[in-house]
Amino acid sequence: MAEADGAEDRKPQSDEAHSAFTPPPGMEPDAFEEDQPTSEFARPAGAEPVEPEPEGSAFAAPATYRAAQSPPAYTPGQGFPVARMKESPWQDRMRTMLRMPVDVRPVPELVQRHSETGPAVGRVLDLTLRIGELLLAGGEGAEDVEAAMFAVARSYGLDRCEPTVTFTMLSITHHPSLVGDPVTASRTVRRRGTDYNRLAAVFRLVDDISAHEIDVTLEEAYRRLAEIRRNRHPYPGWMLTASAGLLAGAASTLVGGGVLVFIAAALGAILGDRLAWLCAGRGLPEFYQFVVAAMPPAAIGVALNMTAIDVKASAVITGGLFALLPGRAVVAAVQDGLTGYYITASARLLEVMYLFIGIIMGVLVVLYVGLQFDASPRPEEVLQIQQRPLIQIAASMVLVFTFAILLQQERSSVWIVTLNGAVAWVTFGSLHYAGGIPPVPSTAVAAGLVGLFGQLFSRYRFASALPYVTAAIGPLLPGSAVYYGLLLIAENRLNEGLGSLVNAAAIALAIAIGVNLGSEASRLFMRIPGAASAAKRRAAKRTRGF
Repeated sequence: MAEADGAEDRKPQSDEAHSAFTPPPGMEPDAFEEDQPTSEFARPAGAEPVEPEPEGSAFAAPATYRAAQSPPAYTPGQGFPVARMKESPWQDRMRTMLRMPVDVRPVPELVQRHSETGPAVGRVLDLTLRIGELLLAGGEGAEDVEAAMFAVARSYGLDRCEPTVTFTMLSITHHPSLVGDPVTASRTVRRRGTDYNRLAAVFRLVDDISAHEIDVTLEEAYRRLAEIRRNRHPYPGWMLTASAGLLAGAASTLVGGGVLVFIAAALGAILGDRLAWLCAGRGLPEFYQFVVAAMPPAAIGVALNMTAIDVKASAVITGGLFALLPGRAVVAAVQDGLTGYYITASARLLEVMYLFIGIIMGVLVVLYVGLQFDASPRPEEVLQIQQRPLIQIAASMVLVFTFAILLQQERSSVWIVTLNGAVAWVTFGSLHYAGGIPPVPSTAVAAGLVGLFGQLFSRYRFASALPYVTAAIGPLLPGSAVYYGLLLIAENRLNEGLGSLVNAAAIALAIAIGVNLGSEASRLFMRIPGAASAAKRRAAKRTRGF
């Protein structure tokens, strides 16, 4: 038995019988540990420094980075393309720095004071997200929302921040130092609504926070933000409903309708607006609200077409479409796409597609029912628009005025955007009707003027450009092309109908691109930080696929 035990001890063990870190037999563990250094960057024994390591040494302990005591930043020999930042509006200053790489952004100049221990990171990030939420929910572009969030964070001492905006999500990350743990906060935008009065108030708050001469504490900023959320709309509900009717009536006059058509289009738009409000109160999605809102104008137009009254019944349906087409969403989607926010732009375009399909479904259902009752629609009269320059200019101004009220704009900006819309229609009429230029380029040029003047007005008043642009594009919307395409589809002329709808989509894109191009062209007349060296801006590479 003893011999068997000895043989068992002498039997070699498998690799799984011992750990890879177990010292071999005969070697002491202490000797094994002493032979191996703890790290290849460890200081050799006996080489302790007599004096503290100089700053920048590989062996020096990292210092905590604070905005109030920031280390000197590296500046290249040619300098940074940012000059006299205080002379420009905060939108341009923040947009310039957002387009710069993080490592070459200038050291922030503290605008708002905070305690000696540093800014309250959590509260500043929360305030930043709440402000960004109101802007994004109000329809502001993704780049402008990021600029506002960046302005608030830098004003309260959080310079190493990176805001991110998508269609329904806002997030911001703060890096306290090169060795500290980053802090990230996010917020979801669940409800969106059009209230340009609230949008203007938020812009004023961000402007005050970014101003050196105005002291806005965190508590004061939270109080003002709560007041903005609680503010009532500037116009009562009955005025909004009446404005929807006047908008449809003015649009019907714009495409050749008379007094009776004006009244019928206004009545149809009012009924559609009330039905949409009823659906919204029952919690139905916005898609079904557009389906229901498109039915009353179409029904009234089909009913007039079946009577013996000699009126242009198609103008009634066209006027109702002007009140429903989502031109604001198209402009915002194209703007986000052109500025590099492709995810947000794709989501906005998908939303536009769903709303547009809802309008098509509502109108087509009524047209099919009308054809069953032997209604005789006349597609040729849709595109036969009688030229009445003075009446059409007045109708375009009424359309823009009522559109501005529907958007809940401030009373001081309603008249400015009305004049901007009149200029747009006069430009379009001169190019298309008098000059014989096709509708797509004529629309693009007119929309470019809208974007140019809207951007200049907004910079003059340090406000958002949306209140000066969105309503002004109302007369340019392709209501006639949309109805003509739907009428052809209802008559089973599918190819011609789809061609007309594609033409309407081209006009809508021309509006959006023209507005954005006009906004960019306005920078030629404004002093923008770093404009002298914009050709050297590295951030421009993002539009070339890098």
